[in-house]
This record gives sequence, C-alpha cells and structure tokens, in this order.
Amino acid sequence: MVLSSFRSAVDRIVGTTVVLCVAATSLAQQVRFDDVIRNLRNPDPKVRLASVQLLRESKYPEAIGPLAPLVNDPVDQIQLEAIATELSFFLTQDVPSKKRLGYVVEVRNPAHAQAAFDMGTLALESRLAPPDLVDALLKAIDDDNAKVRSEAIYTVGTVARSPLSESQAAVLIKSLDHYDPAIRAAAARVTGRLSVSSAADALIHAINDSQAPVRYAAMRSLGLLGERRAIQALTEQLNFYGKGEGAWSALDALAHIADPSSVPLFKVRLTDKDPFLRRAAAEGLGRAQDNSEQSALQVAAGNDSSEMVRAAMAFALQKLGRNYIPRLVESLDSEKMASQIADYLLELGPSIAPTLVSHLQDPSPAIRGNVATVLGALGDATTVTALQPLTGDKDRTVAQSATRAIDRIKYRAQLPRSPSSL
Repeated sequence: MVLSSFRSAVDRIVGTTVVLCVAATSLAQQVRFDDVIRNLRNPDPKVRLASVQLLRESKYPEAIGPLAPLVNDPVDQIQLEAIATELSFFLTQDVPSKKRLGYVVEVRNPAHAQAAFDMGTLALESRLAPPDLVDALLKAIDDDNAKVRSEAIYTVGTVARSPLSESQAAVLIKSLDHYDPAIRAAAARVTGRLSVSSAADALIHAINDSQAPVRYAAMRSLGLLGERRAIQALTEQLNFYGKGEGAWSALDALAHIADPSSVPLFKVRLTDKDPFLRRAAAEGLGRAQDNSEQSALQVAAGNDSSEMVRAAMAFALQKLGRNYIPRLVESLDSEKMASQIADYLLELGPSIAPTLVSHLQDPSPAIRGNVATVLGALGDATTVTALQPLTGDKDRTVAQSATRAIDRIKYRAQLPRSPSSL
C-alpha cells in the first residue's frame, strides 16, 4: 500500500523530472521547476518526499534555499532526505559508502554527513551555504531522532563557513552540553573546523567530559583554535593518558598550538612507539620552528616505518625552511595519504603555489589531479594559466579537478574578502 501510494505521488510530478533533466525552453524549465518547489510545501508527505528526491537527482543548486525548511520537516524520512540532498549540492564527489576499520575491514557507512565532513574542505564546491540553511540545520541538532541530529550537525560542519554569526555559534556551543554524547563529540569537532573561538571555554570544560570521544574531540579542536589557555590542561592530559588516542589527541592539540614550552614534549615523543604520537611530535617541532632535531627529522623522513610519519617529518622540515615540497607531493599518489598531504600543503599556504605548479606535469594522474585541487585553494589568477591545459587532460578526473580549481580561484576572487572557505 505504501509503495503504490508513493508511486502515485511520483506520477503526479513525473513531468517535472523530465523538465528538470531536459528542458525544451528556459521558460518551461522555470515553470516546472517552480512546480517541484511548490510541492515541497504539499501537505502530502509522499509528494514532499518525491519532490526532494527529484531535486537531488537533478542536482539543481537553485533548490538549496527552497529546500532548507524541509530539514525540519515533521517526517523523519523527509528530513534525512532533505539534509542529504542539501549536502549533495556542496560536494564535488560522492560520499564513500563504506568506511575502513583499522586498516583491513570495511563496513557500510551509515553516517553519511560525518563521512562527508571527514573528506575535508577540498571536497566542496565553490559555493556558500545561505544563512537560512545553516539555521535550519542547527535547529535540527535538537531533533528527537538521533540520526537526524547527527546528520544535521555534521552537515553544518561540512557546508557552513567561518565566521558564523553569534547566534549560530551560540547553538554549537550549547551543543557541547547536549544530552547525546555523540552530538557533544560532533559539536567539538565542528567548532574546531569552523574556527568558533568563542567555544574555547566550553571546549576546555569538555576535556573532562564523561565520554572519551568528547574529550578527545575537544582537545583536538582546542589545538585547531590555537587556544594557548589550554596548554596546561592539555599537557596534564598527555601525562595522564601516556599512550593511546587520549595521549595523541592532547599532543596533536599541543602540536597545533606550537608553544615553545611544549618543545621538550615534542622531542621526547619524536621516537615514541606510537606512530600517531611521532607524527604529532614532528608537526609540533616544525610549527614551533625548533631546529634542534633537524637531523633526526631528516633520517625519519626517509626511514620511518610509517608513511604518515615520514610525511609529517617532511612537513616539519619544510616548515623549518628545507625544500621538501617534492617529497610531500610524491605522497599525493596515495589515496590513503592524499588528505594528510593536502592539509599540510594548505597550511603551508599560497607561497608554495609556484612550486606546486611544476607538478601539474607529473606522470601520475593522481598527483596531477590532487595538485590541481590544492592549487584551487592556494592559487590566484596567475595559477589559472597553468591549470588551463589540464582541463583537457586525457584523464577525466584530472580534467574535472583542474576545471573545479579554476572555478574555485575565480569564485574566491569575486569575494569582498578571503573567507576560510576554499
């Protein structure tokens, strides 16, 4: 009965599908697009759901604003479909359907928005989320449905851009005290990603949360915020945990803050058994501009058993003035390493763009495509000239990456100031 009713709803707007995909005239397209938008307000939930699904399939970013109210629809299924549809308008690629556990087992990934959040800012189209959408998603953080809450907060973290308004930041800060620990952990991660500096006090308090994931996320976000008031608490946490994710989260935060007082800790952990701690220690030394361990960094950059640690050592050496960009770019050939390397290159900033340009001719399609993507975030008008030939690259993915990079540069040039969005 439900299936037949749903099909009936689809039949009522099936004409819209055709016009959204293939329109005979722009006028007809506009009229029929409006029909679909009107059906978002239809009292029949099956019609609303069908309209959302059609808009998602059509990939019409013009629907971002009209679709926002359905993020708070009374029907959970419509809410989730609306959130997923809004998210799809901002992503350059599909969200992985599986996630990796450890380094071996893959399982189906039900946390769609969290997976998108984990993909990072380079996986986003060059468009800003309208305030109405951000507000609707923030409202959904208090939804009765746990999945809606999770999808909403991670979608905020994915599509929103810093700076948030005071009222928007206040909602995220309030979420750090949410009754659902999964939301508290998500709020900690999102406040760090969106540079919500006003959340610092609440994040410091969250270091002592009853749930470990919240504590770890709070520590790492304090690092992203560069919150020096948290140095003592983070150092205490590092000493308390000693090893494992708790210790790594504390050291990672200290490595981002990179205060000179933490350098002795970085030196000690540079040879730790845990590769995550070695990685954080190397990054901390580089950011703190401490040259005392250059020899050890050079040796480890070539010999460490962990690829991610070798990359961290190369990053630290680049921060210390050595030329390790070529070494970092080599790792862009690895799908597993690409995100880490991209983060390093973005942190190194626009000054490295001219050096990266030469790697657009690399034999590896993965390197060409990833370098193009990074240049889209770091480059300027002069970089567009170097990217242009790659729009006709024989590898389709490279060509798409170059085209998006050019669009990103041009889009950023139109903004009145440079936002944190890439």
